[in-house]
This record gives sequence, structure tokens and C-alpha cells, in this order.
Amino acid sequence: MASATDIGGNKRIVAEYLKRRLSLRGFSEGTIRWIAFLCAFVCVLTTLAIVYFLIAENIPFFQKISPWAFLMGREWSPMISPHSYGVLPLINGTFMVAIGAGLFAIPLGLASAIYLSEFATPKQKGLLKPLLEVLAGIPTVVYGFFALTTVTPLLKKLWPSVEIFNAASGAIVVGIMILPLISSLCEDALSAVPQSLREGAYALGATKFEVTMKVVVPGALSGIMSSFILAISRAVGETMAVTLAAGSSPKMGLNFGGSIQTMTAYIVQVTKGDTPHGSIAYQTIFAVGLALFIITFGLNMLAKALVKKYRRSE
Repeated sequence: MASATDIGGNKRIVAEYLKRRLSLRGFSEGTIRWIAFLCAFVCVLTTLAIVYFLIAENIPFFQKISPWAFLMGREWSPMISPHSYGVLPLINGTFMVAIGAGLFAIPLGLASAIYLSEFATPKQKGLLKPLLEVLAGIPTVVYGFFALTTVTPLLKKLWPSVEIFNAASGAIVVGIMILPLISSLCEDALSAVPQSLREGAYALGATKFEVTMKVVVPGALSGIMSSFILAISRAVGETMAVTLAAGSSPKMGLNFGGSIQTMTAYIVQVTKGDTPHGSIAYQTIFAVGLALFIITFGLNMLAKALVKKYRRSE
């Protein structure tokens, strides 16, 4: 039998071991906490730095151009005389592409998500979902060339008066781009609805379609709405595809068959190097960038409000 001295020594060893373990665990947890805090701080600091940069770069521009004339003007020609600095034509073109893309992608994306979540077998889902998400990995410049070489010729057969560069072609290819985003996020939201809700509806005699449309979709409405707004925000910020497909003619109106220019396409045009640095035409890219930032920020706030509203209604 172990003596009292041996037992006491073993207790001291165990106590020292546990003390070291607790000390190391406390140190590691504290280190991880500080690393996580620094990562979050860098993200917030980056956002604040971008906002500060945009505001600071816009001060010289708005000292020369009235903010009211910039926001309410209906003519945009900062590099061609007579000069005009009304950003509404660029905003008009941006929302034409974004809304057109949404009208194309939202029904298809939601329908494909409903099929994958509620009707497809596991084998079908495992095959179709990766194929659908491949669309998200295609470079945007490829979508632009696809619009020029495939989408626009098809449109000209159906709509002979359509121009080579047109808003409809840009909206279609951007809609194809955001389709996997909507489908994937909606499918995740639908799959997150508890199975007990489906079983309860089946127990009451509902059909598969009734369960899907009256139970599952309303139960996932907050996630579905947030995916829609996120996709529209993605369409608003798209650059290369609309630069190649939609043209560079800032216009007011809703002519999807004609050339337009989006806010991102204008920024690409000015930053090619032909515009003198420090000129008022060069400063317009920061003003347009600030307007684009405010629009996307507003869309994100709208998404949060919609998600909050539909979660409360659920």
C-alpha cells in the first residue's frame, strides 16, 4: 500500500500539472481573444479608412461643383465640352442593369433553390448544385465577352433594333452571374426550416407543393429576402461585364435596347490613364465612388430592415 508521503507527493504533482494546464489554457484563450479582437478591429478600421478616403478626396470636387447639381443633374459629360456633372444618368444605367438582372435571376434562382431543397433526390442535388455554383467562378470579363458574342446576337434576332452595346445584354449576363448566389443562399435558407414544420403540415393532409409554398417558403422568408438584396447589391457593383456589354453612353430613360453607362463602367473609363491626374474630370471618379458607396450601404440597411421585419412576422 502507498504511504501517506507518496499520496501527498502525487497530489502535489497532480495539482501542479493542473495548475500549469489551467495557466496555459488561460494564456491560449486570452491570446485567441486578442487575435480575434485585432481581426475585427482591422475590418472596422479598413471600413473607416475607406469612408475617410472617399470623403477627403471629394472635398476638392464639391468645392467646385454643387452637390445639388451633382445629385440632381440629368446630363453627364465631365470630359466633353460643354461640361455637365449630373450623376443621374449613371445611376439610371446602374439600376437598369441591377433591376433587369434581378428580374431575370430572382425567379430562376428561387425556383432552382426550391427544387434542390424540396424535390431533388440527394444524388440529383449533389450533381446539380456544384454545377450551378460553377457559374460563380467564371471571371466577369468572360461574361462580358459572352454578352458581346452570344447574348447580343440572339437579342438582335428577336429585337432587330437593339444596339451592339445595350442594357438588356448587360442585365442578362449580370443576372446569370448572380443566379448561383441567389440559388445557394435561398437553398440554405429553405433547408434550415425545421423538418417538424413539414411533418406537421403533412399530418394535416397538405400536399408536397402546399407544404413547400405555404410552410417552407414563408418559414425561410428572411433568408430569401436577404439573398435577393445581397444579389442586387452584387449587381450594382458589377464592373467588367457591364463595361463590355452595356456600353459607355450615359443616358436617362428606360431603353434597354440602347447603350448606357453604369457608375462602375465610368470609373473604369476614367482610370484607364487618359484623364489628367488632379483635374476635375479625374476627381469625378471619387464623387461617383462615394455615390456608389452610399447606394450599396443603403441596400445593406434595407436588407437588414427586411430581415428583421420578416423574422418578426415568422
